[in-house]
Amino acid sequence: MSKNTPKAIRGTQDIFGPEAEAFAFVVEKFHRLRKLYRFRRAEFPVFEKTEVFARSLGETTDVVSKEMYSFEDRGGESLTLRPEFTAGIARAYLTNGWQQFAPLRVATHGPLFRYERPQKGRYRQFHQIDAEIIGAPDPQADVELLAMADHLLKELGINDVTLHLNTLGDAESRESWRSALIEYFRVLKGELSEDSQERLEKNPLRILDSKDRKDKPFLADAPKIDEFLSDEARNFFAAVTSGLDAAGVKWVRADSLVRGLDYYRHTAFEFVPDEGSVSADALGSQSTVLGGGRYDGLMESLGGPATPAVGWAAGIERLAMLVGERQAPPLEAMVLLEHDDGLAIANELLAKLRARGIVSDIIASGSVKKRYDKAMKQEPRHILRVNETGYYGVSGEGDFSHIDAAINRETE
Repeated sequence: MSKNTPKAIRGTQDIFGPEAEAFAFVVEKFHRLRKLYRFRRAEFPVFEKTEVFARSLGETTDVVSKEMYSFEDRGGESLTLRPEFTAGIARAYLTNGWQQFAPLRVATHGPLFRYERPQKGRYRQFHQIDAEIIGAPDPQADVELLAMADHLLKELGINDVTLHLNTLGDAESRESWRSALIEYFRVLKGELSEDSQERLEKNPLRILDSKDRKDKPFLADAPKIDEFLSDEARNFFAAVTSGLDAAGVKWVRADSLVRGLDYYRHTAFEFVPDEGSVSADALGSQSTVLGGGRYDGLMESLGGPATPAVGWAAGIERLAMLVGERQAPPLEAMVLLEHDDGLAIANELLAKLRARGIVSDIIASGSVKKRYDKAMKQEPRHILRVNETGYYGVSGEGDFSHIDAAINRETE
């Protein structure tokens, strides 16, 4: 490579070969299941007005204050490359009048952008799959989403992960818990980490999932959400857990699992690799495989009416890491052109094979010997030889009656 050749931007990647096949495998499985669970496919802009993310995620969050790719367009308007899906989906729900489809099940996938330190399985341009149910206030929506997520991971062969589940309560429960946390941590403020001291008054729930060693000694004795749950919130969580049990989804209670943004309610969840598992080794410190929660207050932050909603997202790169490298579909039939005058017949054969779903290719350049050598290196299951007078035979191991049927040739 020349010194003058531009390099890829740090935190981005070019995906090719077995890694790209693993990426595609994840997406294909996701779309098969979203159809099975009757989620509608949707596409959304890669950039939005900056206020969409600032209002939904909060001006003080790390994503908004440190990680967003924002720029001013030629019209002077501040735009931002999407750092996550949910805010844009909520904006689309409100501006397009999708309330008529409520409860709306929607699924999407695509690139997202965050300026953060690149590390294993995490990039500045990364990709996610995302599933949301908007306009459904009942716990069955949470059960459906979690059952779909569990089903997807099993379809991908990722079996060494466990659903970690918590409740954040309703608005009343959460506010009571928040006040108790502030009171508890105020006494300890001088001993907390710098980040936790900053979060204490604005976002004390974030302290509970702190990884800083200075904070950890104080987390076990912090007030628990269960002490503040209203009867309604307690019943909601019980309905979710009983629904998961009935659906055969294994879960564990994780009472330290939180969501710092105020619009989150009730269910919060993450699928986490089991300790010492292959998945845990593959992902390292970035342990969450898939995560989400219920965000009943988000639509209001964007100027819409109160709208219940729940969703999850998962990084495609990280799922692909756990799936492992995959190969492209095997080459079933290679059309070998032995004489250039037979090219029209060769192309006709290719069209017929591919119309029947038979993975096919053609070699039509170089000397005849080189064409044979190239064909053998591709390791096709069958070779169809074509000369100047027309197609005249199939070679290879195994039954090839399906190939004969595809090209309307009686089996010899």
